[in-house]
Amino acid sequence: MLTIDWKPDKSSDIPIYAQIVSYIKGKIAGGEWPINSKLPTQRALAQAFDVNRSTVVTALEELKADGFIEATVGSGSVVSNNTWSLLTTTPPPNWLGYVQAGAHLPNSPTIQDINRYEPDPRYIRLGTGELSPSLIPVAEMEEVMASLQGKMTHLGYSEPKGLLPLRQAISNHLRSRGIEASPASILVVSGALQALQLISIGILHRGSAILLEQPSYLFSLPLFQSSGMRLVGVPMDAEGISPQVLTRQKQAHNAALLYTISAFHNPTGISMSENRREQVLAACERERLPVLEDDVYGELWLDGPGPLPLKARDQSGLVLYLGSLSKTLSPGLRIGWIVGPEPVIERLADVKMQTDYGASAISQWIATEWLTSDRYSRHLDQLRTALRHRRDKMCECLTRWFGDLADWRIPHGGFYVWLRLHQAVSMRKLFTEALAKGALVNPGFVYDQTDSHHLRLSYVYAEEADMEKALFILSQLLRGRDS
Repeated sequence: MLTIDWKPDKSSDIPIYAQIVSYIKGKIAGGEWPINSKLPTQRALAQAFDVNRSTVVTALEELKADGFIEATVGSGSVVSNNTWSLLTTTPPPNWLGYVQAGAHLPNSPTIQDINRYEPDPRYIRLGTGELSPSLIPVAEMEEVMASLQGKMTHLGYSEPKGLLPLRQAISNHLRSRGIEASPASILVVSGALQALQLISIGILHRGSAILLEQPSYLFSLPLFQSSGMRLVGVPMDAEGISPQVLTRQKQAHNAALLYTISAFHNPTGISMSENRREQVLAACERERLPVLEDDVYGELWLDGPGPLPLKARDQSGLVLYLGSLSKTLSPGLRIGWIVGPEPVIERLADVKMQTDYGASAISQWIATEWLTSDRYSRHLDQLRTALRHRRDKMCECLTRWFGDLADWRIPHGGFYVWLRLHQAVSMRKLFTEALAKGALVNPGFVYDQTDSHHLRLSYVYAEEADMEKALFILSQLLRGRDS
C-alpha cells in the first residue's frame, strides 16, 4: 500500500489539484511509486490529502492524460509510466516484480492496515498489544541509564549468546518462575518475535508442521509460513489447548513442534490450568514432541500468581522457553530470551550472529541493571495494579454496553479481552466503519481466518476516557446506529 505523508498548501496560489499532480509525479519520477503500483482509491486519496473527491478526480485525469497512470473500471488506478520510461525506450526495473518474488510473505491487508494506522494519534487503539506510554517507567529508565556510568565495560559486539552479565541476571530472575537455567543455556534476542524467526530458520525443516492453539496470535503473522512451515490449529477450552486433539494432530501431521502461549493467551486471555499443563506436557513427552513455550505475559497476573511455566516442569529438555521485557517494561528495549538445551542455544546463537551480530549492547546493559536490582519487581507490582484497574474499567464498559450483544471471560492477567459477539458480522466492514469513527480494532479473523464472531480488545494501551469512547462507538456500530 502506497504511503501518503503530505497535504497540499491551501493558502498557495497554485491550484490544489495541480499541487497533487506535482506530488504524485514526484513520487513516480523518484522511483518511490514504481510502475504497476496501485494507487489508493479516490475516496482514500481525498481523505489523505484532506480535499474534495472532485479535486482528486481532476488531478488523476491530468496524470492519466500525461501518461503517468492508467485507470481500469473496477480496479482503480495504477502507475503506468515514470519520467524515464517516457523519455527512453529502455524499460525501468520492475520493482514490484522483485517485491512479489520475495521469499517472505506479506502481512494480511488487515494487519497492514493496523500497522499503518496505529502510529496515527487520530485513532483510539482498542486492540494494540503494547503498553501505554503512561505505563512505561520513563523517569526510572532515565535513572537506570544515569546509574550505568562506569559500569558498561563493553560496548562492542556481544558474544553470540548475549552479554554474560545479562544472561546471569536472566538466570537468577528465572528462578522466580521456577526455572533453573544456567547462563550457557540462555540466548539474548531482540524480543520473542526474533526468537520465533531464529527457530524457524535455524532448527526446523521446510515443510514441517507446527501445532498451536486455534485461535492464535501466530496466525496473524506469515513468519513460519515464509520459512515453508505449515501451521496446524488445535482447539482450546477454558483450561487451554486440548491434549487429546493435540495427540491426534501430532500423529496425523507428523508435527515437529508445539507452539503454545501457556499463560494469558493471545488473543483469548486463557491461562492453561495446572492440570492441563501436566496433561499437555505428558502428551508431548509420549509423542516426543518438542514444545516452544511463549511466556511473555506470564508475569502479568492480576488476581494472583498462576501456575508455573511448562519449562519449570521440564525434566528432559523438551521445552524451549521464550521470555521478554517488551510486554512488561518497554518494547523499545528490544530485549528477550530463549532458554533451552545448550546445543540448540548454540545453533540459534550462530544463526543470530549471521543475521544481526547480536542485540544492542546498550539495551543489554540497561536490562541487566533492571534485573539485578529490585527495580523490576517493584515495577511489576505497580504495573499489575494499573492493569487491574484498566481491566476492570473495560469489563465495566462491556457490561454497560455489550451485555446483550456479546459475552466474554474476565481475564486474570495479560492484555486482552476476547469478546465473542452473539451474532456473526462482517468483520472487515466493522473494522472499516470503526476506523471511520476513529477507533482501531483487531478483528478475530486475523487470529483464525474463519472467525466472524470475535474481537481482540486490549485494555493496556488506550487511556481510560479514550477506551470508554471507543467501546461506545463500537457498541453503536454493532447496533446499527450512527454514534
